[in-house]
Amino acid sequence: MQQHFRIFEAWRLMAALLIMTWHFLRYAPPGHEAVSAGLYRLMPLMEMFFMISGFLIMLRYGDVLRFERNGYMRFIIRRIARFYPLYLVTLAFFAVVALAVHFGLVHTDSPERYSFGALIPNILLIQAWGVTDTLTYNYVAWSMSAEWFCYLLLPVIVTAYRVAGKTGLAVVALLSIAALEWAVAAGLIPFPSWLRADTWGAYRAFADFAMGALVAIAARDSRWRLVSHAPAWICFGLSVAAMAMLLSSYMIVGLLGLSLFLAAVAERNNPDGSRFLAPLHPVGKVSLGIYLIHPVIEAILFAIVWRKLVEPLGVVDFYTFWLLPMLAVIAVALASERWFETPLANLIGAWAKRRYPPTGQVGSEKVAVQPGAA
Repeated sequence: MQQHFRIFEAWRLMAALLIMTWHFLRYAPPGHEAVSAGLYRLMPLMEMFFMISGFLIMLRYGDVLRFERNGYMRFIIRRIARFYPLYLVTLAFFAVVALAVHFGLVHTDSPERYSFGALIPNILLIQAWGVTDTLTYNYVAWSMSAEWFCYLLLPVIVTAYRVAGKTGLAVVALLSIAALEWAVAAGLIPFPSWLRADTWGAYRAFADFAMGALVAIAARDSRWRLVSHAPAWICFGLSVAAMAMLLSSYMIVGLLGLSLFLAAVAERNNPDGSRFLAPLHPVGKVSLGIYLIHPVIEAILFAIVWRKLVEPLGVVDFYTFWLLPMLAVIAVALASERWFETPLANLIGAWAKRRYPPTGQVGSEKVAVQPGAA
């Protein structure tokens, strides 16, 4: 039986909308600074993205990689099919912007964002591996580069689990965090905290990914009969409060991991307890699209329409206008998922299954999630 984690979907949607809101506020008139600063403190919510990804992928593909010879190839192809087409379209948009900047047709305060030297790393999805000094092109897509790094290293996590079970997963997570702390202290990762790293975000993401995989196995094996969803929401709220108060990075990460564990156990034991979130599903399932698409809409509707046309006329205030970009992002994400991403992913997935057919029996302990949830 496939399980769909509604709470995870709601949290990812909330995080995507908050990130979009923070980015859009850069075009707001004076007076927004306190709100922007408050939202910036919530950026460690990105850790939750990577943890949930590690959680879902470990449940869906962990046993496939352990028992099927062709499982890893199918996994890699399916993951590429899931996000790379939309990623490539948004990258192409900003490549056109880069050409316009190069020929003087468009002015930018951040010309380094459109460096042609960064284009190849972006195409290869390695821009978050420490090969660039700044975020480039579709600046939020560093997280896709980080996810790609995690996908490539998934066999490390699966092997650790095969050899030493949950202890092996814990060792991988702890060693990753220790390496991050050392790299920050040594100045190799040029950020005050690894929770803030983006151009080096691949390594930060891998630590979160490993923690998510550990939480997945711990929740799957737990015999706790927790049925209330309240503890998960309370713990998640505490993690957000810890971010807002700039408390310890370890406290934030620990609370996020505990939130995931509590939510997973409660949803397993009482799936109807999150049924009130079901109406969010049509939008929740396109949180990745919202995340990747919003810089494109920002460039069109804010940098051009608002700054060049609407704001000078003074016919509408900013906070009324910004509803248009918000709704446009969601509408484009929904359309992309229905008519572009899903049909293309299905075609590529069917080809991968024919090219790399299953060659083994998946273990009975596997717990699958809803297709497209990971």
